[in-house]
Amino acid sequence: MRRSRYRGNAKTHLQHLLIAAAMNLTRLDAWLTGTPLAPTRTSHFATLRPAA
Repeated sequence: MRRSRYRGNAKTHLQHLLIAAAMNLTRLDAWLTGTPLAPTRTSHFATLRPAA
């Protein structure tokens, strides 16, 4: 999201708002359908912990 296809603050801001709305809709759809989200990153130290 660092680069924008538009010039000017107003249009760039609009693009960021639309991207955020699309991301929220995607997350909402995944939540409603029960689709598992991608696993979060774990530290190297946490991977050494034995599985419970």
